[in-house]
Parts: sequence; structure tokens; C-alpha cells
Amino acid sequence: MRIFFTGGSGKAGKHAIAHLQAQGHTVVNVDLVPSGLDVSELLVDLTDAGQVIGAMSQYTDFHELETGTGVPRFDAVVHFAAVPRVMIGTDGECFRINTLSTYNVIEAAVKLGVPKVIFASSETTYGVCFAHGEIKPDYVPVDEDHPTIPHDSYAMSKVCNEVTARSFQARSGIDIYGLRINNVIEPHEYATNFPAFIADAATRRRNIFAYIDARDLGHMVDCCLKTNGLGYQVFNVSNDDLSVGITAQEVVDRFYQGVKVRGTLAENETMYANGKAKRMVGFAPQHSWRDVLG
Repeated sequence: MRIFFTGGSGKAGKHAIAHLQAQGHTVVNVDLVPSGLDVSELLVDLTDAGQVIGAMSQYTDFHELETGTGVPRFDAVVHFAAVPRVMIGTDGECFRINTLSTYNVIEAAVKLGVPKVIFASSETTYGVCFAHGEIKPDYVPVDEDHPTIPHDSYAMSKVCNEVTARSFQARSGIDIYGLRINNVIEPHEYATNFPAFIADAATRRRNIFAYIDARDLGHMVDCCLKTNGLGYQVFNVSNDDLSVGITAQEVVDRFYQGVKVRGTLAENETMYANGKAKRMVGFAPQHSWRDVLG
């Protein structure tokens, strides 16, 4: 597939692009800064609607000029570009950039006849991550039916983006899948970050004690690219196990007293349910910090 990928210069995007290229896809990275990857790139301000639709409808590399058959069409859009959290710039700019860029990208895809859009939503939509003080989930494991009532501008932007995506899908009928991505971990971060998580499980409360390996996130994107006909869907994206050294029951006992537990928890089962992604698109995460640290 020929993929218009926004935000490929970021932490998650770099690994996702590498995985997609390994599966044989042709990827064009669209970002404000170069990625350093061996990939075609366009430098675009996604908050400018004209730049977005222009980038999505033009040549992207010299080899495309040789065919003589005109500008090739994109088979899918993957939209990862965003201000990645609050407290980088102002709250208002975080909301403006994230919502406007998402609107522009999906609008351009629909108008240009791209049949599939995959966009990055977030674990923060559940209101836990950037809460003032502590907000506990209504129940665990947290699945896609859990209420999304955040208190911060980043999570607000992601909830707004989900509504935007659902509206475009209802009008156009194309497939639009939102990924509620948990805390993205690069392979080298197991050795650098996880000893502290093991020593103090409380440091993972805001991430619902979960994580997603950047390589498995790339796999999830590929699963979505290969699965057609689902209309509008949102999926939690996480690895199968907790990001802490204590058991799931110990997490409940220490941090989720009074919170309803749905089902029977396996010893190391994630509190951020990924069963929907497994059932509907064949998501099968392969990596764990336990393979590195034991």
C-alpha cells in the first residue's frame, strides 16, 4: 500500500514506519521536521488545510515522475502527528493544533477518495493520565466502553478528534479506525526506565499500569491496514502484561480499592484491555519488558 503517514519523525512514528516498510508498504512521512529515516518526506504544516490537501495530491519523490501516468493515489492515511502531551506549550495551542490538524487530514483524505484513515487517539481520553490529583477508572481492566471525560487540553483534543473522525466516517462510509495508544516504549527504554517502574509501581498509576512497545504499535497499524469494512472503530493498544513488577491482584489491592474488577485477572494481565483489537483486527503483541529484564 502507498501510505500518507503524518508524524513519522516522532517517537512512535519512526518505529511504525520502519515496521510498515518491512511489510512491503510504501510510506511518505509528512511532518514539520525530517525523520532521518530512509523514506520519502514532505515538510508540511498540518494546521494549514491547503498544505494538507496539496501534500496528499502531489508527487512525493523523483521516481514517481518516471511512470508518466500521473500522481499516484494513496491507499491509506495514518495520522500520528500531534503535540504529544500537555505542558510543552500552552494548553490552548495543544488543543488547537491537535484538533485542527486532524480535521484537515481526514477532510483531505475523504475529498481525495482515500479509502482508509487510521489515527492516533490516546489512553488519556479515559481521564486518568493528566488528571488534577487522582482519578481512578470506573472499572478495570479499562476497555473501549469506559467513559471518556478528560480534564486536560491534550485528552480533550483526542476526544474531539474521535468525534470528528466518527462524523467524517458517517458521511463518507470509508473505514476510519482510532487507536487509543497507551504509553509508547522504545526497545532501549526497557533497560533505562523499567527498573524504576519495578521499584515503585505507583509511578505507573497515570498510565493505568500499562504500556505499548513501539514495534507492536507498528504491528497494530499494519493489522488495521489489512482489515477492511469495520467502518468507524476505536481500539485500545497495549501489550498483554503490566508495566510493573507486582501482580495484577496486588495492583488492585494497592491502587484500585473500591474499583470494580471485571472478570478474572491473570497474574500479569494488563489493566488496559486490548481484547477488542485482538478479536477484530488480529492484533498479536510480541514484546515484553520481561523478555529483557527477566
